[in-house]
Amino acid sequence: MINPPVRRSQLANGITVLTIPNPSADIVSGRFFIPAGSRWETPARAGLAQLLTSVITKGTERFSALEIADRIESVGAGLGADTTTDYIKLSLKTVKADLVDIFKLAGEILRSPNFPQAQIELERKQILQAIRSQTEQPFNNAYRQLRTVLYGEHPYARSTLGTETTIAQITRQDLVNYHQTHIRPDRLIISLAGRITPDEAIDLVTQVFGDWSIPEIEPPTLDPHGVTTQPQYQFEYQATQQAIVMLGYLAPPIQDPDCIALKLIDSYLSNGMSSRLFVELREKRGLAYDVSAFYPTRLDTSHFAVYMGTNPSNTRVAVSGLRAEVDRLCIEPLSASEVQTAKDKLLGQYALGKQTNGQLAQTYGLYELLGLNVDFDLQFNQAIQELTSAQLRTAADKYLSEPYISIVSPEFSASSES
Repeated sequence: MINPPVRRSQLANGITVLTIPNPSADIVSGRFFIPAGSRWETPARAGLAQLLTSVITKGTERFSALEIADRIESVGAGLGADTTTDYIKLSLKTVKADLVDIFKLAGEILRSPNFPQAQIELERKQILQAIRSQTEQPFNNAYRQLRTVLYGEHPYARSTLGTETTIAQITRQDLVNYHQTHIRPDRLIISLAGRITPDEAIDLVTQVFGDWSIPEIEPPTLDPHGVTTQPQYQFEYQATQQAIVMLGYLAPPIQDPDCIALKLIDSYLSNGMSSRLFVELREKRGLAYDVSAFYPTRLDTSHFAVYMGTNPSNTRVAVSGLRAEVDRLCIEPLSASEVQTAKDKLLGQYALGKQTNGQLAQTYGLYELLGLNVDFDLQFNQAIQELTSAQLRTAADKYLSEPYISIVSPEFSASSES
């Protein structure tokens, strides 16, 4: 696939505009990125960004939640908000003929939400239910426990949902203060992909946001949160039919060159039914109900994790099996064919992730937020192609040597691990 050109512009008030023309269909998708999310919360207000993005589309100074929904649904458009660890995001999708109206509505939602108290209480109940639901899922419990031992006091240890205690304590004024602090033009990235030219995009953004002045107060900054924890083992009892075993390793953020090698290692270990973990631990040894790996893209220190769902009686061997497969990467170089297969899988998956306008707007907008330039797309492909087996082994030895271990299992498995 030939990547479409990307035009980057900036308004006088600091708004960054990315345009990805793609006239193959009469659709325009947009992403509005703001560096915020759970990384910017205090422990006492964990979940604040999640509650804000749940409520922000439920009322403005001019429109009620029902009126907003009607304006969107009556033209078959899409408009919603969500939060992650490193950012909050507003997303839209519409046919070109309705773009101006939907974009104006998105602008009003972003700039002047009124956070109706009734909607706050409704969304609070929904989030509390989601938190309780997560506590019933062994995988989520194991991952929460792993983040805690990996990150300690760092914000990445916390769930974007917050806790039942913190969500219950968040007030409407907290939402207003968070909005005033974080949602401002000099922190906004707008990425538009589809049947739209760069000039049309700039005109539209200027029309809706050009009069938005930068506040006189300085933009928010993050308190430094170093990650100084040491590898450790954590066990949590849960009366379930399977055990979840996770091994985690602190890993570099997206800006670090070593990130590329670890992305390829992740692909080798977990991408598909021919991946190393699936073949060795599920097919050959029959240990796993589910087995895989993941390496999230983060602005700050990330983590590389491998995990397995298994019969509780196999907990001990699951730990040793996962660790053995990761340790092999530090000892035995991959063959040329293994490396090439991992590259083909990763780059194929990467290309498939940029097929729609929404995916294009997401990809390039996220690159901008992460501090990467618009050419990172090509640089990533080239860097993957140039990686060697020796470089993968070096990266594995550097980052994947001593795991943090998290286990969630029925109680009788605890003694087998002590």
